[in-house]
Amino acid sequence: MVGYTESITDPSYNGQILMQTYPLIGNYGVSPDHFESSGAKIEGYIVREVCRSPNHWSSRWTLDEFLEMHGIPGIERLDTRALTKKIRTEGVMLGILEVYFKGEEPNLKEMKREAQSMEDPAQRDLVGEVCVREIKRHPGREDCQVVLIDCGVKNSIVRNFTSRGATVIQVPPTTSSDRIVKLEPDGVVLSNGPGDPKRVKDVIRTVRSLIELRMPLFGICLGAQIVALALGGDTFKLKFGHRGQNHPCLELRTGRCYISSQNHGYAIDPDSLFETGLEVTYVNANDRTVEAIEHRDLPVFATQWHPEGSPGPNDTNFIFDKFVAMAKDAKKTLR
Repeated sequence: MVGYTESITDPSYNGQILMQTYPLIGNYGVSPDHFESSGAKIEGYIVREVCRSPNHWSSRWTLDEFLEMHGIPGIERLDTRALTKKIRTEGVMLGILEVYFKGEEPNLKEMKREAQSMEDPAQRDLVGEVCVREIKRHPGREDCQVVLIDCGVKNSIVRNFTSRGATVIQVPPTTSSDRIVKLEPDGVVLSNGPGDPKRVKDVIRTVRSLIELRMPLFGICLGAQIVALALGGDTFKLKFGHRGQNHPCLELRTGRCYISSQNHGYAIDPDSLFETGLEVTYVNANDRTVEAIEHRDLPVFATQWHPEGSPGPNDTNFIFDKFVAMAKDAKKTLR
């Protein structure tokens, strides 16, 4: 019911058709206040029913108008929960949407042939399509500076750091470790993003170099997978991804459960972490996949879930406090 604007504009959905299981979408329209990037990042949109008469003071466009502005095809009047069950049984699959006008009939045979022969979007440089092209600075009010390696970062992640006083220097994923060090960060953040983490080889090499320098590091979603790969771990593709706002994460040390927002199609292989120095600190309560990792000796940790929420719960916003404190401590040590 809520959070559809954030999801549609989330760069992690680049290359994907997004389907919502809640039966009515678009009830409060679309406002730029809820954007997680410059605009829509999805390839297509599937809903059970779209609201064409939204009611909210901040609404600027209907959902239909917004998608048309960005050239995103959509379809409604489908049983999205039945389709979700099929995906959970068969796994993630390729698909296409075709726009046609009243009085026209779609060529189903041709569409099926096209769907069977289409290229897997995961083979594209999805990160390169959504990242910044040059360095961008977001000022904070305190003497704490973090470099954010942008693989498709959400706006709310940047806001969570600047609201805590940290200055964020957003850099392209091709930025070298030497260039990052010259920016004099107190810590480095690895953002979320779309696609297979093994395809961002430049970032993996950069992170490996930064870890060798004992730079404080925090990874989110794709960033967590990159941390594992940089230290010699492995990742794998999930049969169906973890999407949505209510995924339970168990902290292994305390047994406490946190409700989280998630959006990933790959996961860290826990068996591959044996000689990496990384420990699993949280697991998913539903399927026991890795949800967070932390290095035993170095200032490095990462979460597979999205601690910023947006959309979703704010249960784990404290993760940002943890990293800002880690960065400030490292700065004091260097002094």
